[in-house]
Amino acid sequence: MQHLHEATAHIRQQIGDFQPEFGIILGTGLGALVHDIAIDFTLPYAQIPHFPTSTVESHSGNLLAGTLAGRRVLVMQGRFHYYEGYSMPQVVFPVRVMKLLGIRKLFVSNASGGLHPDFDYGDLMLIEDHINLQPTNPLVGRNLDELGPRFPDMLEPYDLALLTQAQEAAQALGFAHKVRRGVYASLPGPMLETPAEYRYLRTIGADAVGMSTVPEVIAAVHAGVPVLAISVITDLCSPGKLKKVAIADILRVAAEAEPRLTALLRAVLERQ
Repeated sequence: MQHLHEATAHIRQQIGDFQPEFGIILGTGLGALVHDIAIDFTLPYAQIPHFPTSTVESHSGNLLAGTLAGRRVLVMQGRFHYYEGYSMPQVVFPVRVMKLLGIRKLFVSNASGGLHPDFDYGDLMLIEDHINLQPTNPLVGRNLDELGPRFPDMLEPYDLALLTQAQEAAQALGFAHKVRRGVYASLPGPMLETPAEYRYLRTIGADAVGMSTVPEVIAAVHAGVPVLAISVITDLCSPGKLKKVAIADILRVAAEAEPRLTALLRAVLERQ
């Protein structure tokens, strides 16, 4: 908690009277949303006490404070992953700092592989549930009572009202056919899965798979912050569609889908 308060105090000193309402975490290849934000402050992670730093090339490593769709937002331009060698408390450290800074809701995006046979490249999947296959989670160890309870309930980890608003927004924007709902499986990575692992994930009920998001969602739910999480389907992992994929392919598909993701997030923010 001392480290969290020191990081929070440093950011508060930098942003002054700016009071964030919403937190946003931008996933792999999904950083162009920042072009739609009226940015007031840019804080490199490396300059924030106790913050990890991004080691993934497509994650810029800045905390941005500004306005999007008339709402005051804190935006993580790049996230942290367990596979980078960080502990789970380090992975979720920024989420907890954003909570202490006063955010009311959290929006999370990621690039993921589509396991559902009906999914296509560039689809947006609204996450309605998840399967945590990470080797641990951020609540292991001593509970941070100041943030939340020892045993948080996970019956509705993704806010039902936000899910409904996102579906309504997609309909109004004219691309509801590219928006799905499904279950996200989170694995540690960094390697992609084998064909047998993809079949296993589909068998246990996953519609998409990635290497992030669930730790941050657990931390947010623990802290009482409602979450909307959206996966951009950047590769297809179902039988008959599976093929070798390179990070360049994932980034290309993410970039093509990004205008829809940006429009959807803006529309949901406008409904708050």
